[in-house]
Amino acid sequence: MTPVEAHTEGNGAAPAAAGAPMLELRSIDVNYGRVRALRGVSLTVNEGEIVALIGSNGAGKTTTLRTISGLNRPSRGEVRLRGVPIHQLGAERIARMGVAHAPEGRRLFPRMTVRENLEMGAYARTDRAGVRESFERVFTLFPRLKERTSQLAGSLSGGEQQMVAIGRAYMSNPQILLLDEPSLGLAPILVDTIFEVIREINARGGTILLIEQNALLALKTASRGYVLETGNIALSGPAQDLLTSPDVQRAYLGM
Repeated sequence: MTPVEAHTEGNGAAPAAAGAPMLELRSIDVNYGRVRALRGVSLTVNEGEIVALIGSNGAGKTTTLRTISGLNRPSRGEVRLRGVPIHQLGAERIARMGVAHAPEGRRLFPRMTVRENLEMGAYARTDRAGVRESFERVFTLFPRLKERTSQLAGSLSGGEQQMVAIGRAYMSNPQILLLDEPSLGLAPILVDTIFEVIREINARGGTILLIEQNALLALKTASRGYVLETGNIALSGPAQDLLTSPDVQRAYLGM
């Protein structure tokens, strides 16, 4: 059996890599009215990993992240954080448990300053010293934001807004960071900057589930990956094996 395996509906996730399981989805179904957006989706993100979730538009990638963070409620299956079921909890409770979501399109507060947007990421924290340390970590990762702390977020460039979106999520001191299309609409040089920061967060021990339109970049950044097709996990395995899979090359890498 090859490292990259086809999955059928309801199958379990791929075998866990080194590290304890941080996040598990077990046979998740999600419906929008009569339309089933996810069908038996199972995946695992182990502590300290970057895991990529790739697929075409409409495959269900954003729905997957929204289900993890409590914005969608599954009709079947479980979402577990460190073994604790969270799929019946509200989004605020899930966020307080350490799931941080940087959504597609940034979703900043445009009439608030950069600092105020970052502070929103730490709204549930009471450790003031820790919050100050998180500010310093964000400013170390994104020096440009330190120069723009009093600037309105709506006046920033697209790349700077993406920095704020990731920084805001990071301010919560998360157990796992969900990133939805962090390179969307950015110039190549800014994409490189964003992905350098993603790798740096991971190098500092951060656990990341990444959705990215640039499948090549996502798989080069991740240790493992899943391919989502019309709401089903079609392939999974080590990122390097997915990069060399003829099916993935043909469908997502333009080869």
